[in-house]
Amino acid sequence: MAILALIPGLLAAYFAVVRSPQFAFFNVYLPALLLVPDYYRWIAPGLPDPTSNQAAALAIFIVFITRGAPGYQFTPFDLVVYCLAAVISYSEYRASGYNDAQNLMFTMLTSVVIPYVLAKSLVEPLGGRVAFAKKIVICLFTVAIICLYESRFGVNPWQKIIGPFFSGQGLGWIITFRWGLARCAGPYGHAILAGVMMVSGYRIQRWLHWSGAWTRQRHPLFKWLPWPKLTEAEMYTLGMFGGALITLVKGPWLAGIIAAVVVFIGRMRNRWIGVGILLVFIFGICLPGFIAFLQWAGVGRENAKTENQETAAYRLELITNYTDIAAKEATWGWGLIKWPKVPGQESIDNYYLLLFLQHGKIALTLYLIILIGMTARLIRHAMQRPNPEPLGSSLAFSLAGVYVCYIISVATVYMGNQTVALLFLITGWAESYMRTGQEQTMGTVTAPTAPPPLYRFRRILT
Repeated sequence: MAILALIPGLLAAYFAVVRSPQFAFFNVYLPALLLVPDYYRWIAPGLPDPTSNQAAALAIFIVFITRGAPGYQFTPFDLVVYCLAAVISYSEYRASGYNDAQNLMFTMLTSVVIPYVLAKSLVEPLGGRVAFAKKIVICLFTVAIICLYESRFGVNPWQKIIGPFFSGQGLGWIITFRWGLARCAGPYGHAILAGVMMVSGYRIQRWLHWSGAWTRQRHPLFKWLPWPKLTEAEMYTLGMFGGALITLVKGPWLAGIIAAVVVFIGRMRNRWIGVGILLVFIFGICLPGFIAFLQWAGVGRENAKTENQETAAYRLELITNYTDIAAKEATWGWGLIKWPKVPGQESIDNYYLLLFLQHGKIALTLYLIILIGMTARLIRHAMQRPNPEPLGSSLAFSLAGVYVCYIISVATVYMGNQTVALLFLITGWAESYMRTGQEQTMGTVTAPTAPPPLYRFRRILT
């Protein structure tokens, strides 16, 4: 029954041909990515094993290419994304050979390259910014509502309903608890991955809210209830905030707080004052806090007095214990699973370290260029332009906030499952947004700016 994973691929191919690749991308691929677990796949002997969203992405991409790649325009940053996928693929091929590496190579194609290209081509160039953002928020809002069941009963409804069709798959993803409550993972495997998804979605929703993209009416699902009397925008914002809370993950929570400080700059009339506040926040609060954290976590697990301190000490010891191991295969890495394990520290809860171990310093450098480089470019892009109205509708600051969420969150967990594709969807979206330079809201595209005059003096004909 695992062949059911191909259904979204068939639907995507049909709608991409009958309607358009953009329609299939928004209405088949995004729901498959955000609503269906990525750990269920169709296992085909001798071939890559696609998940639902990977099958949909590949089908749309084939039609997209046959239609002449509408909306795609090459930019130099494309090479960074392509090289990252190629380096990771080659690293695994070098370590394990093609038969063992083919699934990771396929993942690099369908979860990195294709989402990046499709988002870059089908969102901004075709005027789909608001529709794309809304689809992400609606899907994540749906996940948050379903996760209330998981939070209350400690049972993952996706595994309960979909799991029987994929016998033996996904069993390693178990529900974890904190403070006596279930940490909701939804369809994303682990609660921390769900936290990354929800916090990122919250930043997108806040941009939609501040931009006036939702109606001022009550949410359609709650019109018949006397309470809550919230507008559509307020309901989605509350839902995304609640979805992040019920994951009970401290890393993404901290990332969300710092991202909110970054986004706050875009809501100020004088953004340079906001930059000053951000610098004070970084050097006056974050840096001393980080130093204090290192001292607190540096006591070692054996001397830890609380569970939180023991967890922090574990993560700090990971860096100490694995840096020398990573350095022995620094260029291309050890491969996906072949790196030597330190007894008692088999779980690498730091994606930067894990990427260095698995695929080497070239992959790690490219990954940092994407995260840090895109954050800096987006902030610079916003600072070079006048404030859009209404305040808060600057997409650049909101997307920079998403990158901040990733930068901090993946220092506490590996980046896997749907978080990979979401990052490269955001990257493709951000790259095309900065290329067009338009501040578009409500699904419309502003008219392009007129080219500069050929002459800087007036010519009068009499």
